[in-house]
Amino acid sequence: MEICCDLEVDVNGEETFMVDKKIITSYSGRLSKLFGKTKGTTRNLKVIFHDFPGGAESFELMSRFCYNNGKTQISPYNICLLHCAAQFMEMNNSISGTHNLLEQTDKSLKEINYWTWSELLIALKQCQDLLPDVNSSVILQKCLDSLVGRLALTNEASPCPSTSSPDSSGFRFSCDTKSTESVKTSSSRATWWYEDLFILSPNLVEMLVKSMVERKFNHVIISRFLFYYHKSKFYTATSDEKRKILETVIDMLYTLDWSSVSYKSLFGILRVSMSLNINKSSKNKLESMIGSQLDQATLDNLLVPSPYGINYLYDVNLVLRFLKAFLNGRSSQLSAIRLRKVASLMDLYMAEVAPDPCLKPSKFQAIAMALPDSARDSCDELYRAMDMYLEVHAGLPDEEKLKICCALNYEKLSAEIYIHLSQNTKFPSKATVQGVVSQQYKLKSLLEGTNISQQDTDLSCTSIEIRSKGKKDETSEQVVLYAGKLDVISDNEKLKSHLQGMQWRVMELEKVCRKMQTQMAKIMKSRVSSHGHSRSLPRLCS
Repeated sequence: MEICCDLEVDVNGEETFMVDKKIITSYSGRLSKLFGKTKGTTRNLKVIFHDFPGGAESFELMSRFCYNNGKTQISPYNICLLHCAAQFMEMNNSISGTHNLLEQTDKSLKEINYWTWSELLIALKQCQDLLPDVNSSVILQKCLDSLVGRLALTNEASPCPSTSSPDSSGFRFSCDTKSTESVKTSSSRATWWYEDLFILSPNLVEMLVKSMVERKFNHVIISRFLFYYHKSKFYTATSDEKRKILETVIDMLYTLDWSSVSYKSLFGILRVSMSLNINKSSKNKLESMIGSQLDQATLDNLLVPSPYGINYLYDVNLVLRFLKAFLNGRSSQLSAIRLRKVASLMDLYMAEVAPDPCLKPSKFQAIAMALPDSARDSCDELYRAMDMYLEVHAGLPDEEKLKICCALNYEKLSAEIYIHLSQNTKFPSKATVQGVVSQQYKLKSLLEGTNISQQDTDLSCTSIEIRSKGKKDETSEQVVLYAGKLDVISDNEKLKSHLQGMQWRVMELEKVCRKMQTQMAKIMKSRVSSHGHSRSLPRLCS
């Protein structure tokens, strides 16, 4: 067959090819329709392609297929390029007969399960390079399905489930927990593919993770891969690429079981994200994941510097969002233990941010009142944080101070803190009086409901002086607390009678105790004389 070069083809500005129009057109429906409109014989024809998938390399492979009578060697190394070129050139119904390039690539794809792991990665990488060309989507999905299927077989080969935590150095797939060598082998079996797949683009990683979730992969393994991918990719990525990587990792972690995600690593991503200005959706997802497990956080985790332009030393608004996510997270019921852990953490955090002179009282109050009262068994640490804040912000009006004190449950203050409060001039006088009255009722309840001796209750009246500044003069208020003689109750005589009865019973018990001690002494003396040695006996009374 005589071959002439009567058609010039410019491929994406990369390279120009001189080809035989008749040969190429006989296999390409696209060119056939294009030249079918031309009338007569024309010479020096030129076609310019701006978006040919795979560029010059792909066009050359397609041309060789045409010049070789519709035959070519299709392998994992070129199947993606040939498949996309065939779709672009509409080589699904060739004029020359049954030599259909698209059909041949589809047939070769059926052998994908026999490809080696390396061949599969090469094909996947080629598909990735052709994106966002939609023509590569079919072969790309098949490559991903095959890859995920092989990883699933690797994981299912182990008889034991993973017993490692998200923060551990590896995953245990072997039942032999005694052998260190076995653990190392198990770890490599679980994570050997991490390094091979970090070359994938964020778009492909998203498709990969979604496929893994559908195949019921261990979420711990997936989350560890995402953190590995994030760290590995960041070394050579540009700012825009880093932002895309981070957003993809966050979005994919959000689809997993949050308890399988390393809490420490989430805070690492949080600190990196602050300088990259990620989109609002990904930012909210990250804060929700962190906030839902706030009981696992430490004080250092929460001491995040404020964003640029805000005077606060630490990002208090971020912590408030964490608290909101914790209270409104995926878990509908919060255990008392988790609430107490977060309350203790917030007390430490408030003590740390209290000295900040720029921190507004509304923000401090919001943190103090974010958790329900049941979260704290004691309000001592909360009081100390408030005391520190009011000392630094001494110029606040009483109205603002009272709003802050509203978060304080005076009934949960210890005696030591109560005494400190009664003499604390930094607190508004109304708050101090309220605390003293609360303590008075608390002591009254204890005396009415607890059996204690008359000697312990025969206390003198305690007078507590509370100073407050008026508009003109300094005035003082007297709050008298009755500990031993509760004249405020109507049944005073009944209480005295009850206490006298208690005292009589104590005296009787003391007599019995002394009698038992005498008897024990006689027994011990007799045993010494009979056996020549004594054995120590428990002291029943002292």
